[in-house]
Amino acid sequence: MKVLVACEYSGIVRDAFSAKGHYVMSCDILPTESDGLHYQGDVMDILNDGWDLMIAHPPCTHLAVSGARHFHKKEREQLEALAFVQKLLDAPIEMICLENPVSIISTRIKKPTQIIQPYEYGHSVSKKTCLWLKNLPKLKPTNIVDKGEFVTFPSGKRMHSWYATKWGDGKARSTFWKGIAEAMADQWG
Repeated sequence: MKVLVACEYSGIVRDAFSAKGHYVMSCDILPTESDGLHYQGDVMDILNDGWDLMIAHPPCTHLAVSGARHFHKKEREQLEALAFVQKLLDAPIEMICLENPVSIISTRIKKPTQIIQPYEYGHSVSKKTCLWLKNLPKLKPTNIVDKGEFVTFPSGKRMHSWYATKWGDGKARSTFWKGIAEAMADQWG
């Protein structure tokens, strides 16, 4: 199968599909962090290249509801981000999975097909992950573990300890989970 992993610099999903014998290319404006076939540039340049499956991870910076208090300052950026998401969803690719955290995609484009958690795939972490699926079955949990630890701040705000340790590092917080990538490759590949 010919697989495109859009908006991925880590190579985690690309490598999971590659390990199953698929022709797979990751694409991002950033260079890849691991060896493998990678197009550094705009995914729109290669979107029409005859892919069978696309797993897309569009940037959530202007979409995630975790940043809702800043929405009033970035209306233009949100519109651009939503237009990008819509182009990915409308791509001429038979099977599509678009992944994002809880975001305005749900209210502005459409509700997700499925919401999964890393702890359902072997990671002791709680982080709602939405999937918008086209011609793909819902992903089945593969290794349900504990949800991990949470911290409570003096303000009363509560968050997963993993997320709190990565608070200032958006790149680390956006890295995809290997267990979910392997489930995708096993179940959709």
